[in-house]
Amino acid sequence: MTSAWTLGVLRSAGTPCPHEVIKLGGSLLGTEDWPTRVAELVRDRAARRPVLIVVGGGAIVDGLRTIDAAAPQDANTMHDLAISLMGTTARVVAAALSVPLVVECPRMAAAVLDVPHWLAAAAHGDRLPVGWHVTSDSIAARVAATTGGDLLLAKRVPPPASSGAHLLEVLASSGWVDGHFPRSAASLPGIAWASPRSVPIPCVGGPAFDGGDAFGR
Repeated sequence: MTSAWTLGVLRSAGTPCPHEVIKLGGSLLGTEDWPTRVAELVRDRAARRPVLIVVGGGAIVDGLRTIDAAAPQDANTMHDLAISLMGTTARVVAAALSVPLVVECPRMAAAVLDVPHWLAAAAHGDRLPVGWHVTSDSIAARVAATTGGDLLLAKRVPPPASSGAHLLEVLASSGWVDGHFPRSAASLPGIAWASPRSVPIPCVGGPAFDGGDAFGR
């Protein structure tokens, strides 16, 4: 376990998959010293098996959502723009961590996924629903399911205490993951979570709760 992070398990895989997809909540990019914290988490996970990082859109996609809320736009247009902006945050994280930006499951220890290009390749995004109820949570689950990996959800806050057969539905209802996540993650053998032990003061404004109700968080 990394010193700066608390980790837990939502679904036990038994035998771990060959690699792990880390969904990095975009709101983490608005906290102090995030490159150091994220690098520590990635190093720890990559020491066990290769990791592929899916970065949420964070504040820049929240801004897009605000525009849409003020004057609703075409849903497909906003969906495409939100995914495009995830490519921007992916580049920021890849540069900050000095890891490659890739369009497929990597052979190296750690890499950041270029989500827009991955979704376009081989029509990975064809059956992805359009709407704000689908965020990077569901996209990361799609990546893990498609590439045969386990999933780690790295968010600013831990999940609300819950258990049972309908755990993912409960987490979606609470807003910790998006509404589509229980369906997109249904086939995943292993799902874990990570959150900073102490959440730094945000560098930018925004809600403290790192839920799945905004695209890319």
